[in-house]
Amino acid sequence: MPSLTLDHRQRRLVLALVAVGSLVLLAVLAVVVTQRPGAGPGRAGSAPTPAASSAEEAAAAGVDTTEEATYAEATLADPDRLRIPELGVDAPVRGIEAPGRVLVPPRDPQQLGWWSDGARPGAETGSALVVGHTVHTGGGALDDLETLEAGDRMTVRSEGADLVYAVSTVRVYDKGRIARDAGRLFSQEVPGRLVVLTCEDWDGSGYRSNVVVVAEPVDRPA
Repeated sequence: MPSLTLDHRQRRLVLALVAVGSLVLLAVLAVVVTQRPGAGPGRAGSAPTPAASSAEEAAAAGVDTTEEATYAEATLADPDRLRIPELGVDAPVRGIEAPGRVLVPPRDPQQLGWWSDGARPGAETGSALVVGHTVHTGGGALDDLETLEAGDRMTVRSEGADLVYAVSTVRVYDKGRIARDAGRLFSQEVPGRLVVLTCEDWDGSGYRSNVVVVAEPVDRPA
């Protein structure tokens, strides 16, 4: 097992665990996500399209209700929502911790979890880590995360301001590979970025892989 050099926040998430039953192993010596009991583990054909929010209805009526923050102006508030237009995703986000070094997304598969001990979206340094479920019968917010492409946009909303990210990489990692790359993928020392991940490759008894999407702020200062 390769050794990893990790900061003190990452060490809270680094424990070799066995994926048994409802546990989904995101990475040996990296991150473990627990699949919600009864969520129906696996993949879905497509992510559901959410009902239009009042803001979307106002936009359809020609009323601009969006305040788009620049990278420099973004307040470092906890994220409220994540929008991924290419996937039809507009999901609420709430802070989650990692008791026992297990990172557990919200039980609702249409909610996402942001690791509150890591970087906030908009921070100058560190990976802001957002995790969520996939569901093989449909209904998971991140069911089609692996279909994103470089350049696709992801928008984090915090206290009414939008911070826009552009996807830089989309990769599927097996357990061994994500373990080797954990220090790099979830680093809190890199320039500020967004990292979104979910499970992948349901084989009938467990997940074999994880999708990791890395996105950079579209207007990072030079």
